[in-house]
Amino acid sequence: QHRLGGTCVIRGCVPKKFMVYASEFASYAKVAEGYGWSPSQSTFDWLKFLEAKDREIARLSGIYVTNLSNAGAEIVHARATLKDAHTVEIVGKGVVTADKILVATGGRPWSPEDLPGVEHTITSEEAFHLPELPKSIMIVGGGYIAVEFAGIFAGLGVDTTLVYRGANILRGFDDDVRAHLTDELKKRGIKIILGCEHTSIEKTDAGLVNHMSSGHDVVTDQVMFATGRKPHTKGLGLEAAGVKLAQSGAVMVDKFSRTNVDNIWAVGDVTDRINLTPVAIREGAAFSQTEFYNNPTSFDHDMVASAVFSQPPVGSVGQSEAEARHEHGKVDIYLSRFRPMKTTFYGGDDRCLIKLVVAQDSQKIVGCHVVGPDAPEIIQMAAIALKMCVTKAQWDST
Repeated sequence: QHRLGGTCVIRGCVPKKFMVYASEFASYAKVAEGYGWSPSQSTFDWLKFLEAKDREIARLSGIYVTNLSNAGAEIVHARATLKDAHTVEIVGKGVVTADKILVATGGRPWSPEDLPGVEHTITSEEAFHLPELPKSIMIVGGGYIAVEFAGIFAGLGVDTTLVYRGANILRGFDDDVRAHLTDELKKRGIKIILGCEHTSIEKTDAGLVNHMSSGHDVVTDQVMFATGRKPHTKGLGLEAAGVKLAQSGAVMVDKFSRTNVDNIWAVGDVTDRINLTPVAIREGAAFSQTEFYNNPTSFDHDMVASAVFSQPPVGSVGQSEAEARHEHGKVDIYLSRFRPMKTTFYGGDDRCLIKLVVAQDSQKIVGCHVVGPDAPEIIQMAAIALKMCVTKAQWDST
């Protein structure tokens, strides 16, 4: 229906990382001064950045078109809906039938439709195309998208407020990671308001007035909702084909990504298992092996590393301390907080966190959590060790 490349390439990870990179240069300039460099006179040009970002996204999308065409795939740019288990109607182009159907339509941002004034807000998708950089923004949500964009806008000089109705950000992550990142975000000038949500949003000449459940009003140029994503199944016709959906709208599948209908499969965010691009790729590869190479393959969703490109970033694999205590009972915790050498030299106060969670009886490391520079790269190597059931003694021996 739209450009090739999916959530990640077109409206997700890739443009988001470009924005993260852009927003980090202001802090790099300050660090450079601590190492003897003259103060930078550079300024940031939002429109120039957007042009460069859009060019790169178009290039990447074009590569997908080329690869698919070279592989012999026929690409049809139109909306498709299922009429039954084997029939797909392509809007404006007629009907096609297929022996096998794979659903991989991803997810879309969700925001509360019943909130008065929500029509004045944006989601992550619109954030990539703002005509100008706002002077102030309120970001609603406590998940990885919310904290990543808070770091992006703050790094670009925007007065940034993060509001989350829960007790702490990054629900599902280890509690020490959550508390540590909250402190580090505050050091970067991000205002964090917890246990609070909107009652309404009012558009005025002064900006958007955020009326909050705390009784306070906050005025900002923009309001961005990063309150989660939902599987993109609405209007797809899956019900007509008899495909079972979860209450969230996710396509329900077995370990081989097969739905309850024998010839229909689904992979990626539309199944709401682990919503990460590399996971979707492996699920697709497993489907291919199973159905076309007579090699039944399922993807193991255990011990998948995840990264949050916050500032500082987070890398995590395995269980949080709470999850490990629930499953294993007694656990050993190895936790360190410290200033990186690069920071200590110029007197900065950024701090890293590294935490290992070890099952006491087996001494296997069941969780590894890192907050600090390059954490997303570090955690991928740790994930290999944890996937192979490394013990604390083996870890130490390296």
